[in-house]
Amino acid sequence: MTEKKTIIFDLGGVLIDWNPKYLYRQIFDEEHETEWFLENICTMSWNEEQDSGRTWADATAMKVLEHPQYAEPIKAYASRWSEMLGGPIQKSVAIFKTIKESQKYQVVALTNWSAETFPIAIERYDFLSWFDGIVVSGTEKTRKPFPDIYKILLSRYDVNPGDAVFIDDNIHNVQTGLRLGIDSIHFKSPADLQTELTKRNIL
Repeated sequence: MTEKKTIIFDLGGVLIDWNPKYLYRQIFDEEHETEWFLENICTMSWNEEQDSGRTWADATAMKVLEHPQYAEPIKAYASRWSEMLGGPIQKSVAIFKTIKESQKYQVVALTNWSAETFPIAIERYDFLSWFDGIVVSGTEKTRKPFPDIYKILLSRYDVNPGDAVFIDDNIHNVQTGLRLGIDSIHFKSPADLQTELTKRNIL
């Protein structure tokens, strides 16, 4: 196996616990109402457009026009976005810290995240300052799993795909990494990640 030089982390779902249900459980009385709203009104595919660079103002206005009866819950998605953050995934952050402190690897992040809300994460999570670089989809106006955002990272940080390991909780993002020649790990739990990285002699 090629000796690895760069470790690429996804953020949400790997190092940071983010879930819109944390907010909407405060807005709706019943769990089924929360689930219905997130499956039918403010959907993940709608949110992904903000990850790709659409502004929250445009996204909110469009959605309120479609569903005026849900105007206030729709507006809350942006205005109360920070309430969707559940905190660091501590055992994953500990793995990241071990890798960083070994000083053997360039450690970078590739994240699907709105450019408007990412500063909230930067302010809240000091470990984001440990990265040697972060590529944010909303800033680049494209997102995973599209290959162009991976190529932006590879070029910007001088990464040879064969020398890298990519960690992501979304299987579609992992599949793109593999197609680009990057050794990619489908994140399921910190314990599973520890096992996969140990197999590769990274931990």
